[in-house]
Amino acid sequence: MEKQIEAATPAGAGTEQSRTITSRIGPLAQRYGILIALVLLCVVLAVVNDNFLSQRNIINVLRQTSINGILAIGMTFVILTRGIDLSVGSVVALVGVVSASFATTSTAGVAGSPYMPLIAVMVGLATGTAVGAVSGTVVARFSVPAFVATLGMLSAARGLTLIYSGGRPVPALTDGYRWIGTGDIAGIPVPIVLFGLVFVLAHFILTRTRFGRHVYAVGGNPHAAKVSGLPVRRIRFAVYAISGALAGIAGMILAARTGSALPQAGVAYELDAIAAVVIGGTSLAGGIGRVSGTVIGALLIGVMNNGLDLMGVESYYQQVIKGGLIVAAVLLDRSRKSED
Repeated sequence: MEKQIEAATPAGAGTEQSRTITSRIGPLAQRYGILIALVLLCVVLAVVNDNFLSQRNIINVLRQTSINGILAIGMTFVILTRGIDLSVGSVVALVGVVSASFATTSTAGVAGSPYMPLIAVMVGLATGTAVGAVSGTVVARFSVPAFVATLGMLSAARGLTLIYSGGRPVPALTDGYRWIGTGDIAGIPVPIVLFGLVFVLAHFILTRTRFGRHVYAVGGNPHAAKVSGLPVRRIRFAVYAISGALAGIAGMILAARTGSALPQAGVAYELDAIAAVVIGGTSLAGGIGRVSGTVIGALLIGVMNNGLDLMGVESYYQQVIKGGLIVAAVLLDRSRKSED
C-alpha cells in the first residue's frame, strides 16, 4: 500500500512546487521589496528610539522628505527616457534667489502687495522650467549626452545664482511667501501637501496619458519609438522641462522654509534625487520604473537620515550608508536584467 502511494506521487513534485512558490514570490519581492524594506526600517527605528513614531517626528520626516521627493519625481521622468539631470541642485538655488527677490520686505513699495507671493511663485516656476528647457534643447536637439549637458548646466546655473544674488543671501521674505514652506492646510504642512499633489499629478501623467506612454516607449527603445513616429525629441525636451519646473518648486519650498534664499543652497541635492529614483526601482537604462517607487525611495532615505540623527550617528556615516544603498539598488537592477 505504501509503495502504491509513493508511486502515485511524482518524483519531482516537491521540486516543482518549490519552483512555483519561488516564481510567485520573486515578482512580489521585486514589486514590493522597497516598501517592505521601508516598513522594516520603521519598525527597527521604533524599537530603538521611542520618539521615532511620535506625530511631531513623523511630520518632520515628511516635511524634510518633500523637497527631495519633488526633485526625485522630476528626475524619474528624465531617467525613464535614459537620461540624467545633474543640474537640479543648482536650479534649486537659482530659483530660490530669483523667486525670493520678488517677495522680500526690503523691496520698496510693492512688498506689501498681496499679489507678490503669487508673482514670485510664477517667476520661480518660469525660471526653473526655462533652465530645464535649455538642458532639454541641448540634449534633444543637438544630441549632447545628458550627463555632459546637465553637468554644464549645473555649473552655469550655480554661476548665474551667484551673479544674480551677488553671492549674498536674499533675506527678509514676506509672510505670504514663507507660507509655502512654513504654513499648513487643514493641519498638514504645505510642503507635504505640495509633495502629495506633485506625486498624484506625475502618477496620472505617466499611467493615464499618451505622453506618459510615450515616455516609457522612448526609454524602452528610442529607435523603435522613432520608427513608430513618436516625437522623440519633443518628449526628451519635455521631461527636462518638467524636471526643471519641479526643481523650481523644491527651491521655493526650501527658501520659504529657511526664511532666506541662499546662493549656496542645493549642493549635492541631485545625488539624493538620483538615489531615491534608483532605490525606488527605476532602471537607469530607461523604460522601467514607477513614481510610487520613487516616493518610497525618497521616504526610505528620509527615514534613514532621521533615524540615524535620532541615534546620534554622524552625517559622514550617513553618506556611506546612502552610497551603499545606491550601489545595492543598481546591482539589483542589473541582476533583474540578467535574469530577463
